[in-house]
Amino acid sequence: MTERSSFSFKFVAVLIAFLFVASFAVWAGGQNESGSSAPTTTLAKIKKEGYINVGFANEDPYGYADSSGKLTGESPEIARYIIHQIDPNVKLEGVLTEFGSLIPGLQAKRFDMVAAGMFITPKRCQQVTFTNPNYTIGEALLVAKGNPKNLHSYEDIAKNPNAKLAVESGAVEGGYAKDVGVKASQLVEVPDPPSGLAAVETGRADAFSLTSVSIQQLVMKSGSQKVEVADPFTQPIINGKKLVNYGGFAFRKDETALIKAVNEQLASFIGTSQHLQLVKPFGFTKVNVPPKSATSAQICKG
Repeated sequence: MTERSSFSFKFVAVLIAFLFVASFAVWAGGQNESGSSAPTTTLAKIKKEGYINVGFANEDPYGYADSSGKLTGESPEIARYIIHQIDPNVKLEGVLTEFGSLIPGLQAKRFDMVAAGMFITPKRCQQVTFTNPNYTIGEALLVAKGNPKNLHSYEDIAKNPNAKLAVESGAVEGGYAKDVGVKASQLVEVPDPPSGLAAVETGRADAFSLTSVSIQQLVMKSGSQKVEVADPFTQPIINGKKLVNYGGFAFRKDETALIKAVNEQLASFIGTSQHLQLVKPFGFTKVNVPPKSATSAQICKG
């Protein structure tokens, strides 16, 4: 063999080897550890795997585990219906998380969706993307039986320096209270609603604030004779406007396809008789249906 022929042979061999390696790299880049094609989005991933991990905070009636361990509540039941419409084979898998850790847990990919009745707020909108709202609701106060300090609003607490208000860590109520003048020294942070109930029962706090449905459910299901719902209750005025809350599902900001799919299903479901029947067991009625004009983009602007 001549020197030129030898060089040509070596060149062809190297070229073939290079093309083989390059082809393998392209093929491997689209494979996961099991050797099958890797999903390119979370929407594709959940369809492939047959489940979606959902963060919840064990807050009745928004999202909680019932006595059998099933994930239920207003938000998970709507989420279950919506996800089923997107793909009937995808199931919900609940991941119990303290409320204040829901957004960090979502960002850390411990789960792919928050279904916990989370309010859509401008501050949270900077961290996650919300779907359009699936409910609207006002605030309420849980107080000791007889309401000894005559508390019927956040403003009443602000006017009484001896009044203590229990608020859930990571929830919006602490911010609302501060906005109307309640001092930080008057706030008692608790990890969950049962702890807020206990704080009022034991006198650690004079009131506990949550949404009206949450407070009503807490009183009804606890059977406590030591507390009651403050009646009447005046909704706070913040920045010159009467407070209106909207809740929705939260996703990581890059989940464009999944958010679009969920919003499309919500648009045709929220407010229907089927929707109202689904959320009725959790204390939600027509008054909690958000107007069609209320979008997450609009609410995020404040």
